[in-house]
Amino acid sequence: MAERAPRSADGQARWVAITREAASLIDAQGYHQTTMEDIAHAVGVRKPTLYHYFKSKEEILFWIHEDFINLLLERAEQHASRLSDEPSEELREVIADIIGLMATHRGSVRVFFEHHRELTDEYRGTLEAKRDRYQAYVEDVVRRGVKRGEFREVDPRLTSLALFGMCNWAYQWFRPDGGLATEEIADRFWGLLLEGLRAGNPASSTPTPQTAPSST
Repeated sequence: MAERAPRSADGQARWVAITREAASLIDAQGYHQTTMEDIAHAVGVRKPTLYHYFKSKEEILFWIHEDFINLLLERAEQHASRLSDEPSEELREVIADIIGLMATHRGSVRVFFEHHRELTDEYRGTLEAKRDRYQAYVEDVVRRGVKRGEFREVDPRLTSLALFGMCNWAYQWFRPDGGLATEEIADRFWGLLLEGLRAGNPASSTPTPQTAPSST
């Protein structure tokens, strides 16, 4: 399994620059169309220098995924410790995290959602375990909400999958200049979901989110 070797501050900054530039290139060109030479050129290093930091393109892909899921898990731990008695607010933070990353980690979002299947078993196992942990966390938020009476009786797994389906797809149509900030989209998604969860409240209409371009 790939491990981060100890580095100087300059080396760590270069490591971060490489992973971020690689994410942007893969976002723009696709994983298979992006070469190590492309990444080296974009970062401004020679290819042998790039191999000093990463042994392969797949290792770079792994670390893009690893850093992204670690960020989500770290935020989940913070929410769980601060909002464990407020499941509806905790759920809002989950949605805000996912939507917000579309602005702060634009390149990594597409890589995370579309290119995990390119990883071989050597790398995929660790990431799938962490993805499962994150899904289990969201399921637990829903389960606690039901127990406290904030949400009506729902299937926690199905509800978490519905949340991910709604949020994870948004990167396909979200544009920074599209009229709504990520915080506004997150709030509206939260409202849409809560209308279907809150005990005693039937589903009702909500404000229309940012218009998505046609996928055809």
